[in-house]
Amino acid sequence: MRSRLHLMRQRWSNLLFAHWPVPPELLRPYLPARLEVDTFEGQAWLGVVPFTMSHIRPLGLPAVPGLSALHELNVRTYATLDGVPGVWFLSLDATQPLGVWAARTLFHLPYLHARISLTETAGTLRAVAERTHRGMVPATFAATWTPGAALPLAQPGTLEYFLTERYHLYTAGANLQQGVQGSSLWRGCLWHEPWTLREATLQEWDSTLLESHGLPTPVGPPLLYAAEPLDVQVQELRRV
Repeated sequence: MRSRLHLMRQRWSNLLFAHWPVPPELLRPYLPARLEVDTFEGQAWLGVVPFTMSHIRPLGLPAVPGLSALHELNVRTYATLDGVPGVWFLSLDATQPLGVWAARTLFHLPYLHARISLTETAGTLRAVAERTHRGMVPATFAATWTPGAALPLAQPGTLEYFLTERYHLYTAGANLQQGVQGSSLWRGCLWHEPWTLREATLQEWDSTLLESHGLPTPVGPPLLYAAEPLDVQVQELRRV
């Protein structure tokens, strides 16, 4: 098998994993028929992840000023195909118009235009977002959280590992609804060191992201993990 082509490097920082357990059947309509909803002890998980992406550059080339950083806010669940676990995105709101275009066109991902700020004050992070993508259901987001104590390295078989150590993604096209009904499916690979996770305390959470997809408002607070910055290599997509 030939090795995958590394396309670009990125750094992810200011990241928060926020997840809720949901019945697998709730998510079945949001995935193509070929993908299986991935579960942990029979429970599916739905996540919202804000973070900053920086140092974006094609492999072997310098970063382009003004195009090398963005803020992102994605809605995700987890799926498998032929035993390979990966992330399935319902949406990825982001701030860089050219980056959104490239991700939709070249990587077939459902990126959407948005205004997002993500700031840090005395160790506390705050993200505020508003979706601006024409023709899409509006959504807003505001959250404030404080990272806490470092956690042990996530081990295979644990919930922390299931939710965070994902080295593949699946996508069926830039339009989620059309992709779910269509026959095209791609698998992408990411390479990075294991996450360094931290506890997190939530001071604020006000979001309509899940509701914009027709999903019910989650009951109870999310399960939280803050994460230390991480360098990532993005590899090519392949049809599967």
